[in-house]
Amino acid sequence: MMQLVVMATLLGLAGASKHCNLGCSLKNFKLQVTSCNKTAIINTTSCAGQCYQEDPVYYSPKEQPKQNICTAKWVYEKKNIGNCPIGVTYPVAKSCHCTLCNEVETDCDRLNRTCS
Repeated sequence: MMQLVVMATLLGLAGASKHCNLGCSLKNFKLQVTSCNKTAIINTTSCAGQCYQEDPVYYSPKEQPKQNICTAKWVYEKKNIGNCPIGVTYPVAKSCHCTLCNEVETDCDRLNRTCS
C-alpha cells in the first residue's frame, strides 16, 4: 500500500510543472517519506515530457484517438531513515520512452492546457 501512495505522489509531482516539458526524459524529484515517525527527503527520478501525437482530422464519438504517453521502466529501491529498522520502498525511473496509453493502468483522457 505504501508503494502505491509513494507512486501516486511522485506521478502528481511529475505533472505539477508550470511549463510544458518537451520530450520524454528522466527528471529528478525530491520525495518526502516517513518511517518510525522520522521524516526524510529522498532523491528519485521520474519521467516527464510530451510525446509526439497526431490528431485525426475527424473525431468519432465511438472511438477516441489513441494517445502516446511518456512512461518509465520502473524499479523499486529501499532506504532506511536513520536507525529505523522499517525501510521505505520508493519508485525510481531507470529509463523513459513514449508508448500508447494503457487504459487499464492510466487515465488516458486528453488534457487541454497551454504552455506558458
